[in-house]
Amino acid sequence: MAFVADRLPGRLLQMKTLDVITIGRSSVDLYGAQVGGRLEDMGSFQKYVGGSPANMATGTARLGLKSALITRVGDEHMGRFLREELAREGVDVRGVKTDPERLTALVLLGIRDDKRFPLIFYRENCADMALCEDDIEEAFIAKARAVVATGTHLSHSRTEAAVLKALHLARKHGAQTALDIDYRPNLWGLAGHGDGESRYIESAAVTGRLQSTLHLFDLIVGTEEEFHIAGGTTDTIAALRAVRAITPAVLVCKRGPMGASAFTGAIPDTLDQGEAGPGFPVEVFNVLGAGDGFMSGLIKGWLDGEPWPVALTYANACGAFAVSRHGCTPAYPSLQELQFFLARGVKVPALRKDAVLEQMHWSTNRTRDWPDLRVFAFDHRMQLEVMDGATPERIGAFKLLCLEAALQVSAGKGGHGILCDSRLGRQALYAAAGTGLWIARPVEWPGSRPLTPEPEIGPDCGGLSEWPLDHVVKVLCFYHPGDTAEMKAGQEAVVTRLFHAARRNRLELLLEIIPSRVGPVTDSTSAEVIQRFYDIGVYPDWWKLEPFATDAAWTNACAAITRNDPCTRGVVVLGLDAPESALAASLALAARHDLVKGFAVGRTIFADAARAWLGGQITDAVAVTMMAERYQRLCAIWDGARGQRGMTA
Repeated sequence: MAFVADRLPGRLLQMKTLDVITIGRSSVDLYGAQVGGRLEDMGSFQKYVGGSPANMATGTARLGLKSALITRVGDEHMGRFLREELAREGVDVRGVKTDPERLTALVLLGIRDDKRFPLIFYRENCADMALCEDDIEEAFIAKARAVVATGTHLSHSRTEAAVLKALHLARKHGAQTALDIDYRPNLWGLAGHGDGESRYIESAAVTGRLQSTLHLFDLIVGTEEEFHIAGGTTDTIAALRAVRAITPAVLVCKRGPMGASAFTGAIPDTLDQGEAGPGFPVEVFNVLGAGDGFMSGLIKGWLDGEPWPVALTYANACGAFAVSRHGCTPAYPSLQELQFFLARGVKVPALRKDAVLEQMHWSTNRTRDWPDLRVFAFDHRMQLEVMDGATPERIGAFKLLCLEAALQVSAGKGGHGILCDSRLGRQALYAAAGTGLWIARPVEWPGSRPLTPEPEIGPDCGGLSEWPLDHVVKVLCFYHPGDTAEMKAGQEAVVTRLFHAARRNRLELLLEIIPSRVGPVTDSTSAEVIQRFYDIGVYPDWWKLEPFATDAAWTNACAAITRNDPCTRGVVVLGLDAPESALAASLALAARHDLVKGFAVGRTIFADAARAWLGGQITDAVAVTMMAERYQRLCAIWDGARGQRGMTA
């Protein structure tokens, strides 16, 4: 395929720092968590990014494109959620304007069965419908290789003017343009609030509005019903020919389970005569957002210059992921996941039940990277409870001082974190929210063997449903290859239950193993334990390992992890109350291995301060200073070890 941008002078091509800008509506999708009931009966909801342009910006970013979004959001919590979540997904949000007067749009959605998906749009005078020409900046549009619009924002004169300005600027600066017709009668004022599912109502006014803009696009995409509204007839071939009479754009007609057909020239007598890519026989679970997933894959192939059958294969695959999973944006694949799926094919028609695919989906779509992680661990409970002067209230107050020390050292920089419990350290956890720290919380009863969860977690791990999504589930398991079969089975069952509960609640899991506290260890002991947990289907996002005495032990452990999960977050080294000098040697050894991201150390940092503060011997300020200095020294030791590794690599 030829692209206008590809024919631009080299100087202009260098200005194209964005692959695609999508423009139009954005919303917060509140998806009913219960499946198979009426929307009236939903008891809880999952919160996701929503709105076709926002979905497509996310979907294309996951596929490796440099995407951006132009929209408006409210100056409130939901607007900030959209901005932050889009940024975490890698979407450029410079074009996301904050409306000081209007609220961010909301959509309530549910999965009634495989054919009914009730939804209610809360879009009365919403922020994105206030998008105007002043929001469209020429310098920003000039950076893009393509601009993609959706039909909803052609439904109102103000938003239409904004879209038309963006399209004209795109063409001026040599960018491609695309339209996802995205016809929702409800959003054109043709259906009532309770008819959000409606996909087609005939309207000469809508047809006329659409046809007045079709000549501005190089690519137009829609379902058969959407081409009916664009072409002004319910005869699909006649509708496509009516659109063709207005524009030479490539027309892509989506045909549901039959895939899609692309038409680059005259419209033939049947849809089967268009260019096509293979479809995928998957179970339909949720059609909402499938079109945006399809469009994301299509844009990827289109902008990569792939032949239409290849671009449509990408599109069909991304649509298959969408119909197989809960939510819209959460369902879209990463590029690695898409490539794996296309190479391997469908193994389980209900893709959300394909364990291999779901593990890849989870591990390749996690947001925020942690190349280095320096964790101040003060999740200790029984170690503090036995100190003189300790009460639950005093320990809780001390943990607030620990947090203060952590924040003093991190100073807003990335790569720092805390481990804090919620039984004694609840106030510190509350205070840590929004600080930028990596946060993990223990779930095990201190020192328990066999492993027993804290009471607040519950026997079914239901307590995890109350956790913020950025908290990491940390579980310590004293496990040894020489344990009895009964001990192994009991502990494995608890870890497995916690793993699945964490995934169900969209939480990362850190698994800490300390076999040396149970029996003698060799250079292969921890690697054996690691392999066993993978064998039973537990894939931790993080591992927390004791400081090994030999490089061989680190090599074996890291090899066991990467062999089973090449997308793991990595490893942090625990401290075991070691003196700082001994810990420095351990960190230097661990830092030789790329998989080791840092440390999670506690008593080496806080023990002396805790004893003195709980005993009334030092002030708050002195305690904070003591801990901050020790934490800072450990950070410097780790950074030095990492730097030394880089010099010797």
